[in-house]
Amino acid sequence: MAVRLLSKLKVLPEVRGVTYATAAPATATLSDFDAQHKTPVVRKQAIIPVAHYGGRHLVTMLPGGGIGPECMGHVRDIFKYVGAPIDFERVDIDPTKDNDDDVQYAITTIKRNGVAIKGNIETKSEASYVTSRNVALRNELDMYAYVINCKSYPGVSTRHKDIDLVIVRQNTEGEYAMLEHESVYGVIESMKVVTATNSERVARFAFEYAKKNGRKKVTTVHKANIMKLSDGLFLETAKRIAKEYPELEHNDMIIDNCCMQLVAKPHQFDVMLMTNLYGSIVSNVVCGLLGGAGIFSGRNYGQHYAVFEPGTRNTGTAIAGKNLANPLAMINASVDMLEHLGHHYHADLIRRAVEKTINVDK
Repeated sequence: MAVRLLSKLKVLPEVRGVTYATAAPATATLSDFDAQHKTPVVRKQAIIPVAHYGGRHLVTMLPGGGIGPECMGHVRDIFKYVGAPIDFERVDIDPTKDNDDDVQYAITTIKRNGVAIKGNIETKSEASYVTSRNVALRNELDMYAYVINCKSYPGVSTRHKDIDLVIVRQNTEGEYAMLEHESVYGVIESMKVVTATNSERVARFAFEYAKKNGRKKVTTVHKANIMKLSDGLFLETAKRIAKEYPELEHNDMIIDNCCMQLVAKPHQFDVMLMTNLYGSIVSNVVCGLLGGAGIFSGRNYGQHYAVFEPGTRNTGTAIAGKNLANPLAMINASVDMLEHLGHHYHADLIRRAVEKTINVDK
């Protein structure tokens, strides 16, 4: 597929092979980078990441396990072909290690570069003191918002057509707080943490995203009928923030009903706001409806850093090395990354090639 994509890229003769070409002037709409760093959602910061010599950006690449390395290879080939002004600092994380040294080094490089692209990073150790690598990255970099835009491709045959919805997921707490203990033998307690601060900033992120991208409606997904304090706080915070955006419609839906409505009537959703675990479930449901795990990309945003990855975070170990993996999710993640960095010209080149490959050539 990557070879077919390369053949669709329409690169100007004077640009092909020129690695120092910079992006064309941005349009009037804010890029993801500007939306992240120039809105009330976050504190004002110096531009992150700082461009390196010649206007190039250094980006951390975490191939991860399974199909990650081969998909990253396609991204590097495409970037080289279009002359994208990106250099990669590759960091491999050993999933079998019983310590977090590799993860800490990866975090250091992301802090230095500001942006990363990653595959799914396995955590094979079952030792209680070894945390999930993916969760550790999000928590230590405080990437509190996860965004996945699920839009139908006409060239992909699915039951539902013309779906275009966005999932905004709280990314650092909830059931993923990783606070578990054995109170007495045979009794494990797992804490679900929901804070007013994190609930407010992810809710404001969702409403700001909807406003800036011409969306009409935000749906908060919860289980406040049972978890009256934790999900109740998240829901009440979303309702309070919604009052600041009277131009946007806001409603809420219980997670059980939400999954059924997604399968039966997905067109009723526009922007969906939810906590961590619900977001993990819902994003996989939607990706399944629209063609599977290998299509859509996900974006992790924090106050200082951004990490781009395939949307469903599947490792794909069973098909690794067999040239069967669909690289589209990783390619779309690389397009998101280019837009975030302001390289709209190169992002548009790749996006048009993807759309022609999927929708025209099928």
